[in-house]
Amino acid sequence: SLPSSVAYKMSLHLIFLGPPGCGKGTQAERLAQKRHLAQLSTGDMLRAAVKEGSELGKQAGQLMESGQLVPDELVISLIDERLDQSDCQTGFILDGFPRTVAQAEALDEMLNRKGIRLHGVLEFRVNQDDLVERVCGRLVHPPSGRSYHRSFNPPKQDGIDDVTGEPLVQRADDNEVTVRQRLDGYN
Repeated sequence: SLPSSVAYKMSLHLIFLGPPGCGKGTQAERLAQKRHLAQLSTGDMLRAAVKEGSELGKQAGQLMESGQLVPDELVISLIDERLDQSDCQTGFILDGFPRTVAQAEALDEMLNRKGIRLHGVLEFRVNQDDLVERVCGRLVHPPSGRSYHRSFNPPKQDGIDDVTGEPLVQRADDNEVTVRQRLDGYN
């Protein structure tokens, strides 16, 4: 066994898979912080592209608002560019990617081309009704990305961020109709 200081510095490349709201992002964030890995959430990356107003963001935004999954080509381009950034060189967690066989094949080709070895894949499974409850109760603090849940992790004051005192919001796509559409698309 390697000393922890050596093992800690080794690169690690993981994939966390599961439906929206299953907790993969929360667990990816925790592990990424502990091991100093880049957490690559396609959802967060797509939302950032929408906010920036890029062409990719405009295309993705319309699909996301209607509860549809973003096409493979758009997601693959985003991930391919992201893997070239410096913070990915020591390790990363792909949070929610790949979602399709085509994405998995493209990822395999990308990793081979870049000389990156994948170390593991974790799949999260949660009952569908529990997922709807989890997602529909989420609240976020947009500037920081901090998240809360109305039932499971409520803020100290309803609708207010614990750290800044600023308002929390519920994402437009975190409603039951859209969540069930996303789950149907995932399944």
